[in-house]
This record gives sequence, structure tokens and C-alpha cells, in this order.
Amino acid sequence: MTGKARKVRLTDAGVARLRPGSTEYIVRDNRIAGLGVRVRPSGHRSFVWHGTVNGRAVRTTVGSAALMTVEEARSECRALLDGTHPLCAGDPADRIAVPLFRDFVMEDWLPARRSHCSPGWAERVEQMVQRRLLPAFGTLRLDRIGRPRVERWFDAMSRKTPGAANMALSLLRQIMSTAKAAGHVGADPVAGVRSNPRRKMTRFLSAEEIGRLHRTLDRLVGEWPSRRPQADIIRLLLLTGCRKSEILTLRWSEVDGDMLRLAKTKTGPRTVWLSEAAQVVIARQPRTGSTFVFPSTRDPARPFCHNLTFWRRARREAGIEDVRLHDLRHTVASQAVARGVPLPTVARMLGHAQPVMTLRYTHVGDHEVEAAAERVGAGIAAAMYGKGTMLNVRNSGGMSSMQSRRSADTILVGDR
Repeated sequence: MTGKARKVRLTDAGVARLRPGSTEYIVRDNRIAGLGVRVRPSGHRSFVWHGTVNGRAVRTTVGSAALMTVEEARSECRALLDGTHPLCAGDPADRIAVPLFRDFVMEDWLPARRSHCSPGWAERVEQMVQRRLLPAFGTLRLDRIGRPRVERWFDAMSRKTPGAANMALSLLRQIMSTAKAAGHVGADPVAGVRSNPRRKMTRFLSAEEIGRLHRTLDRLVGEWPSRRPQADIIRLLLLTGCRKSEILTLRWSEVDGDMLRLAKTKTGPRTVWLSEAAQVVIARQPRTGSTFVFPSTRDPARPFCHNLTFWRRARREAGIEDVRLHDLRHTVASQAVARGVPLPTVARMLGHAQPVMTLRYTHVGDHEVEAAAERVGAGIAAAMYGKGTMLNVRNSGGMSSMQSRRSADTILVGDR
């Protein structure tokens, strides 16, 4: 550890006021020998203790300052000093070498993770860690987390929120893999734990359903004018292929004529080009002095509430109850691919970091597959038999035979 330590009487308010410097530093407590607060350049603060256990010098992290109070840290240190702490049993050098799950995540894994993803996604990851992982594993040493415990936690969470359980399991898998690489654990307790099956993302709106939804939105807004902002949010999602959070938190400063310059997205800053229809939707939003295009009705300083209750009624009355809001994004990708837009271009439209991700959204209907098969087959048949040749499609032997004239049972090669 670097930086000269100073001694003060630690308080929760004082710890919260500590600001990061260019290098790591420690502020020590003048009430408990060896206790201090370590402040890293990233801004993370944690309680640390330097002392002697069973005649051996020990340096250990007591816990994250974001998760425990000063008094709780002092209590932990008193237990270390009087030998009643669990870490004092056996060989302290061996036991203290393995960090607690919460310390490893908050001090090592999470800061490294932040540097590899967008601020918005990093915030979501940290929320998942705080709400789902730390309550279940935070007080355990990494080597005390076994597969049975992981399976019980995952099964319990899956019964309530299977999708969130999958995401939490994925994060836990990444954490334990990193811990294994660092030598803290021998076997990965998450290995072999299978995620919940996800619904296949094959639903998208047909042209007829798009028109029906649009007419339903118009009718419902006519009956209920206060829901116009929600209707326009739905229209923008369908016209742009943006994620829900990107439209809900859209700021006027990000609107630049025929494009959106989004500062924070799942994959980082990106530009979204607007069609004329999308520009019309944005242009008709009232300027109320809020920084957001769709401000909260209760507090204009905040974006619109994430709960689009209007959507449930709109899809029910439009006869598309099986369509999720995110399926509007699938629809944009599917419409683009059906019109021959190259996958790399679709990937850029949707803001995917890798074009291969776009394959998850490019679902095309059977009639489009049939049409494509006919076009490809006609081209190959023209090369085989010559363009303009008539083929009999009802031969008693099951094989096509060339005919000199066209009938109801013949196909002219190359005419489709």
C-alpha cells in the first residue's frame, strides 16, 4: 500500500467525505489499533486492518465502507484483537489469504469490469451485484462458496425472476472464474449450473400488425390525450429500433436534426439516424424546460417512468398481446433484413458491438423464406436447364421433365 497514513477519529460521515487521490492512501482510526480506511484512485473505500494474529503479522480487508459502518468495522477488529474472530482459528496466514466475496467483488472485480463496459451497463451490473449477489454470498470467503449453495440460491431466484436469475448467474460465473484465475479458489462452483431456458426471440410485427398498432395508438390517444407521450415513445421505438432506456432517457441535447447522438447506451456512445417519420414524432414533443424529451409527469427534472402501462392496453386492443416492447426492436431488424439491408448495416443501426449479435434479431417469416427459396431455385434451374425452359411439376415418376408448351402444371424457368 502506498501513501502516508494519518490518524483521526473515524466516523461514517467522515469516511463518506474522503475523496480519491492520484495514489492510494489510508486514513487510520485513533480508537482501534490497526484499523484504517483505504481509499483507492477509483474512489472505492474499504476498511483494512494491520495487526498480529497468533504471533503473526496480518494485513486484511475488513469490508467495503459502502456496505458496513465504522462501528461494525471496529467490532470486527476487536474480534481480531481478542482472538474470537473466525479468521483467528487455525493458520491465520492460510485463512486470511482468501478474501471475502464482497471484498473481492467490490475492490478487484467490479473496478476492472467498469473499465470494459459503458457507464450505463456498469451501473446495471453494480445494481445486480448489490441486490442479488452480495446478500447471498457477500460474507463468505471465496473458497467457502460451493456448488450446492449456488444451486439453492439460483433455484430460489429462478422461481420468482428467471430472467434476472440468468443475468445474476452469468455475473457470478464471471466473478468466480476471475477468482479461480487469481488462485483464490480451486474449483469453480458455478461450472455446470445451467441457466433457465430463454424464450426464443422469433416474434416480430408484420406490416398489417404495424398498421393495426398505429391505428390503435391513435384511437386510444384520442380517448385519453394524457397518454400521448407514451404512444409516441412506442412509435419511436418502432421507428428507430432503439432500446427502451435510450428513448426514455433521451435528452434534447442529444437530438441533432436528423440524428440522435446518444451519449450513454449499452455499448457506449452512438449515433441513431432518424427517418422523417421519427423526426416528426420528436418535433411534436412540447418544450417544457426539461432536459428530457419525455420528462416525468411528476418531476420534469427526471426522465419518464420506466413503467409503460399504456403499452399493455395498446397491444391487447391491437390483438398482439404476445408481443413484448423489446419485440419492436426485433421488428426493425427483421424489416431491414427483409429489404436486403446487409447485416453489418443493421448491426450499426441497432448499436451492436459485433455484427454477429444482429443474428438474434433478424427473424424472417415463412413466406419470406419461401420467396427466397424460389428466387434461389429459379436462378439455379436457369443455369441447369436454360432460361425460358418449361418444367413439368407433376410427373408420374416424381421427376421434372422438360415440356415444349406451358400448362397449369408447368413452370417457366426464370419467370419468378
